[in-house]
Amino acid sequence: MSSLFAPVCSVTRTSRGRYFWAAWWSSPPHDVPFRKPDAEGGGAATREAALAAAERRAGTPLIEIDGLWARAWKRMLRGQPPWPSQASREPRAARSGTLERHHDDASIWSVLGVSTHVTEAELKTAYRKKALETHPDRGGDALAFRRVVAAYAEARRRLRRPKRRA
Repeated sequence: MSSLFAPVCSVTRTSRGRYFWAAWWSSPPHDVPFRKPDAEGGGAATREAALAAAERRAGTPLIEIDGLWARAWKRMLRGQPPWPSQASREPRAARSGTLERHHDDASIWSVLGVSTHVTEAELKTAYRKKALETHPDRGGDALAFRRVVAAYAEARRRLRRPKRRA
C-alpha cells in the first residue's frame, strides 16, 4: 500500500433513483486489472447517506472520488466488463439497434393507444394499461414492452415541452 493512499469511496446514482457506493480502504482502486472494492452497498436515499454508510462499514472517514468507479463495480456485479466498450459509449439515440425510434407523432401515440390531445393523467392510465399487457413477467413480449416504455417517455417529454406561439 502506498504511503500516499487515503481510503476512498465512489458513489453513483442508480436507475431507481437511489445511491450505490463502493469503498476501498486497504489499497487504491485499479482499472486494469479491476480491483474489487473492500465493501459496497446500495439503497441509500441521498449521496450523504451512502457516504455515511460506507464510512460506518470502513470504520474510518472516506474521501469521495468519481462515481465512475462505483459504476464500473456495478457492471462487474452484472457480469459485464468494468469499462464499457467504445460502441456502448455512443449516445442511446445513435445505437437504436433493439428499439425502433419513433419519429412521427402517430407512432408513439398509437403504441399507447391515445390521441395527441391527451392529458397527463390519461397518458399515465393508458401507459399503465399497456405496460401490464406487454410486460414480460405477465406473458407479454419484451420488445413490445420496451416500445411502450420508450413511447411513454417520449410522449411525456412532448406534453411537457412549452407550446409554440401561433
